[in-house]
Amino acid sequence: MAVSAFDRRMMAAAIRYSYRNLGRTGTNPSVSTLLVRDDGDVPVIVGRGITAIGGRPHAETEAIMEAGDLAMGATAYVTLEPCAHHASTPPCAEALVRDGIKRVVSATTDPDGRVSGRGYKILEDGGIEVESDVLASDAEYAMAGYLTQRKLGRPHVTLKMAVSKDGKIGGRNAGQVTITGPVSNSASHVMRATSDVIIIGIGTALEDDPSLTCRLPGMQDRSPARLVLDRNLRLPLDSALVRSAHDFPVIIATTRPPDSEKYHQLSQAGCIILACEESGGGIALPELLEDLAGRGYSTVLVEGGAAVAAAFLDAHLVDRIRVYLGPGVIGKDGVSAPLTPDNMPSGFNLIATETFGADLRYEYERSS
Repeated sequence: MAVSAFDRRMMAAAIRYSYRNLGRTGTNPSVSTLLVRDDGDVPVIVGRGITAIGGRPHAETEAIMEAGDLAMGATAYVTLEPCAHHASTPPCAEALVRDGIKRVVSATTDPDGRVSGRGYKILEDGGIEVESDVLASDAEYAMAGYLTQRKLGRPHVTLKMAVSKDGKIGGRNAGQVTITGPVSNSASHVMRATSDVIIIGIGTALEDDPSLTCRLPGMQDRSPARLVLDRNLRLPLDSALVRSAHDFPVIIATTRPPDSEKYHQLSQAGCIILACEESGGGIALPELLEDLAGRGYSTVLVEGGAAVAAAFLDAHLVDRIRVYLGPGVIGKDGVSAPLTPDNMPSGFNLIATETFGADLRYEYERSS
């Protein structure tokens, strides 16, 4: 059976559904499954599943439980190849066979060596028809964190920057400067809510004293871990970040030894001190990202300052760029942005332009 327009429509719905738990599923990706039954009249979704908060149960199991007996003979639309390895529970591929699914439409193959291709083989050996790579690019966009971690051994990095009409990101010694409007700001908080870690430099922490939490109503508990690149442990003990360290994780990346008084003070305040290597007078970013991946983090949002943005770009560690362009002008005393829509680093392709109130958002992806 060839892939139909209806198949693509159902897969698009499954991918949209997967965003619901993005950033909340631990080391597992946020995968979704739709079970669709067609008894000759109108196709009906009889089961929906999404990777649970924390990573278990998986989407296929959730969808089968919701469908019950109606799973028999249904088509499963899955955003990632069903798992094939035994853990505390049997693999999802076996569950789909056991419960009588007749056809599986999958968006993309799992690069995990325990799964890649094996999930499809279990399905086919069980008599299930398999169609793969349906809306693969859309699914890979949604699961970029998991896929990057599995393929490159580091988290996926998104650089977010708000830029004024005259190419500035703020004023010198002026604290926080408003560049974008409330619609863009809400969109930025959604980015925080769906990221594992948000990174700023110590300069931004000292200048702005940010909290870096998600402040959308009802989504405060989805705030990411906050990480400060602070080689010399300059973060004040009375800063907003340190004062909230017991509510949401604060990670301080430093090259200072653990025997300093400030090290102990920050640790006692609830901060996680991450010992890092030094490179070029700053934190060694590739090794830092490897450490974050080892802690189970798969998505990083870089928000902090021109120097930090430039450091990630220079190290070729940025996978996605989102630039919010505001209509205002800061002036000649402003801090120049390391990039603008008219001055984008080579190797990045524009994939979307969207309007957010009076602002524009440009989104770029690194060329593969």
